[in-house]
Amino acid sequence: MDKGRPEHDVDIRGLIELIVKALVDHPDQVVVTQLEGTHSVVLELSVAAVDVGKVIGKKGIHADAIRRIVHAIGGKTKKRYVLEILEN
Repeated sequence: MDKGRPEHDVDIRGLIELIVKALVDHPDQVVVTQLEGTHSVVLELSVAAVDVGKVIGKKGIHADAIRRIVHAIGGKTKKRYVLEILEN
């Protein structure tokens, strides 16, 4: 682990990018922007328009799974994470 960061500090942005790039046809267009507030962090996920359905999944199952992971990490780091899915 990087010595400059505490052990519990997770690169959640990189984790979401890794997961989403495995799902989409255009991984080069996956961008995750992290907007930090005092008690919450908004993660904006931007993908190609044709890949939005793949990220969301049938009945939202993929998006829900990614949000559950983000929520679980938030419990550990004591921050509230919100994932927003955008299209290019």
